[in-house]
Amino acid sequence: MTNHDATGKPVSRPSDARFSPGPTRKFEGWSPSHLTGAALGRSHRSKLGKSKLGSLIERSKSVLGMPEGWRLGIIAGSDTGAVECAMWNLLGPRPVDVLVWEAFGKDWAIDATDELKLEGRTLKADFGAMPDLSTVDFGHDVVLTWNGTTSGVRIPDGDWIPADREGLVIADATSAAFAMDLPWDKLDVVTWSWQKVLGGEAAHGMLALGPRAVERIEQYQPDRAIPKIYRIRKGRGLNEAVFQGATLNTPSMLAVEDCLAALDWAEGIGGLPVLVARSQANFDAMAAWIERTPWADFMALDPKTRSTTSLCVTISDPVFDALDEGGKRGFVAQMLEMLADEDVAYDIDGYRSAPPSFRVWGGGTVEASDIAALTPWLDWAFAATKAAFAKNAA
Repeated sequence: MTNHDATGKPVSRPSDARFSPGPTRKFEGWSPSHLTGAALGRSHRSKLGKSKLGSLIERSKSVLGMPEGWRLGIIAGSDTGAVECAMWNLLGPRPVDVLVWEAFGKDWAIDATDELKLEGRTLKADFGAMPDLSTVDFGHDVVLTWNGTTSGVRIPDGDWIPADREGLVIADATSAAFAMDLPWDKLDVVTWSWQKVLGGEAAHGMLALGPRAVERIEQYQPDRAIPKIYRIRKGRGLNEAVFQGATLNTPSMLAVEDCLAALDWAEGIGGLPVLVARSQANFDAMAAWIERTPWADFMALDPKTRSTTSLCVTISDPVFDALDEGGKRGFVAQMLEMLADEDVAYDIDGYRSAPPSFRVWGGGTVEASDIAALTPWLDWAFAATKAAFAKNAA
């Protein structure tokens, strides 16, 4: 029995071709009927609106296993807004170490040095690697991306973070929350967005503050201007209402309902342990293919740091390696155009500032069977593109 048709194309196809790293695939079985209870045309300050926003906050905390004493609020501007809110409100009394090994960490370093004018250091590594974590100064505040969406490199654990640290640890965890076990006792701020692991709609971010971050709010008043939508202080303390569902600008109640539906699904399948296991299964399916594929490898060099959600893949082959940067990007673009034209994979191009590559989303809303069904198509597209580029070079 052959696995390819007469034209050489694989016979099996993924049941869903949406492997984008964000917005990501909806959970299996999602339909517009999941939104029928939305508080449309109602104020987010109404009893109904506040109830839904409060439920989203409390259920998110529950699924994630967030410890007692942590606050969780809904912030404008997706995960980017949540990180900006944390940095602009909390940073200043200490120098800051920013860890950079992918595109968004670079953005936070620019914020710290060029916008906030903070003292401190930027600890950098190239795409695929990670800075030496032993060099982090925990007398400083620390800003990091827990999982590098654009590089597929993640921090494997929190063992390197001391419990008696002096500074705060601010973790952009947008492609880690709901897919990885986060060491809450080693973190002080955690952020994410609905459109990543939950497969929700974009534009809303989540800001989680631990007790040490709340203490910083109470003891430190920055002298910088802070936009209204990020003013989480009230007087000299925390505006607790923000962390009970009183958002600082008007949220989309349709997007809120969609996120509640995703939480229904997450709770229904068994919560965080199952979400983590589903993401791991997706990674395992990709890793099994890479193991037997000579032309493909994970961008993350150290197996311990390989992301289970953002499966970033590089290419190594004599025809590909002989190309310049533009040629390599053209090679990848041609592969991905073929896959999209066949309706087997949409939106899997690598991040624009990453090395020429592609990335497949592996969060819990994706089925491992679809990852496995995609891999023969990757081989097919690579072989066809290689032949075309080799012919042009001859």
